[in-house]
Amino acid sequence: MKSGAWAAALALMAAATIWAGEGWLTDFDKAKEEAAKTKRPILADFSGSDWCRWCIKLDAEVFSQKAFQEYAKDNLVLFLADFPRNKALPETLKAQNETLMRTYGIRGFPTVLLLDSEGKVIDKTGYRAGGAAGYVEHVKQLLQKKETK
Repeated sequence: MKSGAWAAALALMAAATIWAGEGWLTDFDKAKEEAAKTKRPILADFSGSDWCRWCIKLDAEVFSQKAFQEYAKDNLVLFLADFPRNKALPETLKAQNETLMRTYGIRGFPTVLLLDSEGKVIDKTGYRAGGAAGYVEHVKQLLQKKETK
C-alpha cells in the first residue's frame, strides 16, 4: 500500500472510532465534552448492533428514523457503546466499552442511559414499542422528570 493510501486508510479508521453513524459518537470523553459544551444530556446506547434482535429493532424503529434524528440533533449528544460479535472493534474502543459496561452495571442489551455531562445517570431505559415519535416523548418525559426533582 502506498503511503498516501495508508494515511487515508488510517484516517478513515480513526474517524470510524469516533462516529458510529450519523450523529453518534463512540468516544465517551468526546461525548462528555460535547454535552458540557452544548448543555445537552448524553443518550448512551449500549448495543449488540449486529446480533441483538431488540438492539436492531431499536435502531430500525427509532434511532434511524427522521423524527428521532431531528429531536436528537438539537437536544441530545448521542453515544454508542457497541458490543458486536461479527465485526472487530479497535482494542481501545473495545476496552472503553467494557469499562463503561462495568461502571454502569449494564446487564443486557439494549440498555439506554441518559447521562449528564459528567457521566452521572439521569435515567435508564431500553427498547420501547411505539416508534420514533413515541420514543422521543418517552425521552422527554425522562428528562423532564429529572428537571422536576
